[in-house]
Amino acid sequence: MNPFDLTGKIAFVTGASYGIGFALAQAFASASARVVFNDINQELVDKGLAAYASEGIDARGYVCDVTSEPAVQATVARITEEVGVIDILVNNAGIIKRIPALEMDPADFRKVIDVDLTAPFIVSKAVAPGMIAKGGGKIINVCSMMSELGRETVSAYASAKGGLKMLTRNLACEWAEYNIQVNGIGPGYIATPQTAPLREPGHPFNDFIIAKTPAARWGTTHDLQGPAIFLASSASDFVNGHILYVDGGILAYIGKQPK
Repeated sequence: MNPFDLTGKIAFVTGASYGIGFALAQAFASASARVVFNDINQELVDKGLAAYASEGIDARGYVCDVTSEPAVQATVARITEEVGVIDILVNNAGIIKRIPALEMDPADFRKVIDVDLTAPFIVSKAVAPGMIAKGGGKIINVCSMMSELGRETVSAYASAKGGLKMLTRNLACEWAEYNIQVNGIGPGYIATPQTAPLREPGHPFNDFIIAKTPAARWGTTHDLQGPAIFLASSASDFVNGHILYVDGGILAYIGKQPK
């Protein structure tokens, strides 16, 4: 048996019309899982459906605000009725507001917490009963190196992701008895279309990231796919409450000694 085979599994990835979420859903499809995703509006869902279709993936997309418990409960009920009980949940939907703390309005801070921390709680809570009834499941939270590190202008994001790390560990403790594994994946700096301007050779931020990463490169979405399949598959059945950082070694690195 192939422990990484996801045949017959239904994977729900939030906010997966593009970017990292799309790459993770694509990985699950390559392992023969059925892909379901949501986004905040129909335009993004349609964009995602077209992207999946271009890759030969038969995905189902739903409009859902993951910060609304009634909307999430209704969407999970629709997925269960139309596709089946969710086996794999990836809490990927998230936002970031790069604003210095002294200039940040509390409303902006709360918005980041709502999307990046409260929403994973809401969606996990909605999906867990189906997993319990089915005899198990996998929940993967997309965490961040900002769960461990500080940086200017991302106080709300770092607070949310630090909280998500601890939510991951606590849900793992509560639901392990039901054969549900709750883990996190923590991407490093990943090359996406959104980061393309920052990755131009000679750009100060590009040089900064290369210098801080022992692997001396940006990560790719492909780098995240294997770890995601591992956490979604039976290969990780005794891995619980763990954050798997995929960062090229940044968190292990103190930096080069000045010459």
